[in-house]
Parts: sequence; C-alpha cells; structure tokens
Amino acid sequence: MKIYQNLSEFQRLDNAIVTIGTFDGVHFGHQKIIMQLVAKAKADHGESVILTFFPHPRMIIDPENQDLKMINTINEKAAILKELGVDHLIITPFTRDFSNQTPEEYIQHTLVENIGTKHIIIGYDHRFGKDRTGNLTDLKAAGVHFGFTVEEIMEQDIHDVAVSSTKIRQALLAGDVGLAADYLGYPFSIFGRVIKGDKIGRTIGFPTANLFVEETYKLIPGDGIYAVTVEMSLEGESEKSKPQSGDTDINPTPSTLNLKPSTFRGMAYIGQRPTINGMTRNIEVNIFDFDQEIYGQDIKMNFLKFLRHDVKFTGLEALTLQLQKDKEATLAFFASQDSH
Repeated sequence: MKIYQNLSEFQRLDNAIVTIGTFDGVHFGHQKIIMQLVAKAKADHGESVILTFFPHPRMIIDPENQDLKMINTINEKAAILKELGVDHLIITPFTRDFSNQTPEEYIQHTLVENIGTKHIIIGYDHRFGKDRTGNLTDLKAAGVHFGFTVEEIMEQDIHDVAVSSTKIRQALLAGDVGLAADYLGYPFSIFGRVIKGDKIGRTIGFPTANLFVEETYKLIPGDGIYAVTVEMSLEGESEKSKPQSGDTDINPTPSTLNLKPSTFRGMAYIGQRPTINGMTRNIEVNIFDFDQEIYGQDIKMNFLKFLRHDVKFTGLEALTLQLQKDKEATLAFFASQDSH
C-alpha cells in the first residue's frame, strides 16, 4: 500500500475506485466496506483508494472540544488498511481552507482532477463541502457530468458502523477490552515509548515499564489492571521487520512497520496510583520473565482482559499482596487461552 500525506503527492489514476471516511478503529463494519472497495477495484481492473482526513475534521471545526478521542492513531489505521489490501491511502490534512471548498470545487478538484475517480463507494448520508452542504444527490449528478459512477452504502450498514464505533469507545472507557475486541475483530492496542518512572514498582518486586503515548488524541482505556501482551523489536531484530520494497510508509513507527518479532506477556496498569497519592495518569506494564533495560524503546501493548478497577490501598505492603493476586489472575487467564 502506498501512503500519501497530501493530495499533492498523489499521481492521478486512470481508474480509481474510491471511498472516503475517517474509518476510526477499522472495525468489522468498516472492514465490510473496505473489502467491497478492494473487490470492486479488482473486478474493474482499477486501483482502490481511501481518502481520509487528519486531523479529524471535528478537531478543526471545534478545536475547544478536547473530548474527541480516537480508537486508532493515524499510523495504526494505516497498518490495518494495508493488511486489508488497499492500494492507496491518501491522508489529507483537514484545514479551514479545505473545509471551505464548495461541494462543486471539492468534487472537481479532489475527486476528479487529483484522484481520477471512476467509481465511488459512499454512505447514503455522506456530506461534503462548505458547511457540509453537498450530498449524495449532488455526487450522483456530478458523476454524470464528470464520468464516474456512485455506489451507495446502505443505511443499515452505515448505522452498524456508527453503533459499533460508539460501543467500542464506551467499552474501552469502561475497561471492557474483550467487548471492544469483539467489535474490532482484533485486540485494542496502544503504541508508545518506554520512559523512566520513579521505580517504585521495582522496590516491591513488580518492576514496570512506563509508557508515553505521544498522540494526545488516542483513546486510553479506563483505569485498572489488564492482562496484556507486549510486542517490541529488540536489538538485532529490527532487520526482520523492515517494510517490503515498494511500500511507502508514514513516519516509521512500530504501527506502520509491524515490529513484533518478540512478544511477551504481562499485566498493565492505567491510573493515577492513588496508593502513593499520584498526581498524573500513568500507563505501566509489568512484563513477565523479562529483565532488560528498554528505556527509549517503542513498544505495542495489546489489551486482552480487564482484571480489576484501580483501588487505593492502605500502603505498599497491601498493594504488593494485591499485585501478586493480579499476576496469578493474569497467568490463569493466559493458561486458559493456551488450553483452547
């Protein structure tokens, strides 16, 4: 899959089969639409194109609203779309100027002149152009003029996508990573860099890697303890996972390079560490059977099961006893997985 960070980088195609959307989560509902896109491109001897926007349009239209959190970062989304067989991903910077195009300008400049759209698969409720005044009727009329066809995604499919996205976010905020995975079709994950903490975990026998997630818009699950797997590319392993020749990747992070030669099990903690009167929300992971220094290492953490909510204990001794129980519960979970 080739990735473009601007329409200006994209070379117009002769037979572009296009869909448009944010596709946050790229869950089962999205995957159905994307598989439809890829199949159509193959049937028509064309190339599949997804036009998406970053930042999310709501971040630009309503910048004061900090409540919008995304299931995927843009890199995570790109990695999943690549696995689904999409040929081209155009990540268009969503700006005020872009949003102020008339529907007619958007169709002519973006869809026709820049992309070369011959067929577009789009939702029945799709809106575009200044003040979102363009609609499916306008798109079909323009198709007659410019020579492209429009395939409508049915209302039920769009409804399923919207409901799934809402349920995934609600489940994650409640800590229900199992339900989220059922909707996503894969475990929810976080990418981040290991940073130095205050090493309290080490003093009580549960050393943790503290994770820094750069993307502030990334949704973080609810506070608590989770069974997780941790993927990382250790020294000497990075050569195994370089992108194949011909791929064009955005910033080379683990999400686009799929760095997972080494996978470990562990238990993660999200919360403010109330037992020691913590002031900031932390993301930490105790990696089982692992004792290497990995400061500065990029890792991927996959959330598999919620174990318990965050609790303030009477002191470090009580916390240590509970962490031992948490580890036993985590190991029991993995044992049950191994037996299936």
